[in-house]
Amino acid sequence: MNVAILVLSGVSLMTVASTVEPLRAANRVAGRTVFDWRLVSADGAPVAATAGLDIPVSSRFDPDAIGGLFVIVAGIGAYDVRDRRLIAGIHRAARRAEAVYGIEAGAWLLARAGLIDGRAATTHWEDFEEFAAAFPMVDVRPDRYVRDGTIYTAAGASPAFDMMIDAVRRHAGPAIALDVASVFIYEASRGAGDAQALVSLGRTEGRDRRLIEAIRIMESRIDRPVTIAAIARRLGLCVRALELIFRREMGLAPGAYFLTLRLSAARRLVEDTRLSFADIAGRTGFSSTASFSRAFRRAFQRSPSEMRAGGRN
Repeated sequence: MNVAILVLSGVSLMTVASTVEPLRAANRVAGRTVFDWRLVSADGAPVAATAGLDIPVSSRFDPDAIGGLFVIVAGIGAYDVRDRRLIAGIHRAARRAEAVYGIEAGAWLLARAGLIDGRAATTHWEDFEEFAAAFPMVDVRPDRYVRDGTIYTAAGASPAFDMMIDAVRRHAGPAIALDVASVFIYEASRGAGDAQALVSLGRTEGRDRRLIEAIRIMESRIDRPVTIAAIARRLGLCVRALELIFRREMGLAPGAYFLTLRLSAARRLVEDTRLSFADIAGRTGFSSTASFSRAFRRAFQRSPSEMRAGGRN
């Protein structure tokens, strides 16, 4: 199976590794070349990743050389890519491929090429609202990864790994897929329909289930915060009991943790989007831009405008 992996500038090293390593391991486990994969870039030059390291590629992206699987891996800045020649090439390549994969922000490129209109797709949860507004014809779902016909989209590094293990299963068989998972001591395989989580709690054994449920409630109410008393009632607890659980497990009161969660979401929107601060305040549950700015400065020692002007740390 030939696999062409188009990598764009601003991609995460972890996302690229999650895409490539299951294919490499499948070849090793099988003792033969099941997947003949290669990395390509738009211009044939190495691609700058988010960690400041360059990712070498084997060649320039050639739409007419695509066959088998066509994978697009993209990250920060992909929503600004509007190169007509590149978009047209992606459209042409997708028509030649057996299956097409858009990983993390790769969905933006698939959407700009008109390949997922009328289809279900996902992207990273940070980009849901912007993506849905930009592409109203796409059925955007908050799943870890989505399959719609021959087009697959994954929300980030961990979902990409799940999705590529699934690709190994379909193209090389379940036995090889299990062995590949074992190579990485990987036991947490998740299904395509599993929802993305804003807070990754890792392995939950030993954690108080009431803590996990409380955090998931907070996640779902970033834009419309509920009181800690309301969360406690939903869990069948008194406020004092919930506070004791949070202080024991997280070292914070539940109210402080909820505010930290909202401000972390706000910081990502400030750094990674062009949304107005009024919109960001509304999306993270603040009653006004002024109250948002005050809370933001207390948390990060910079105002939202200063942080946006200074770029990412």
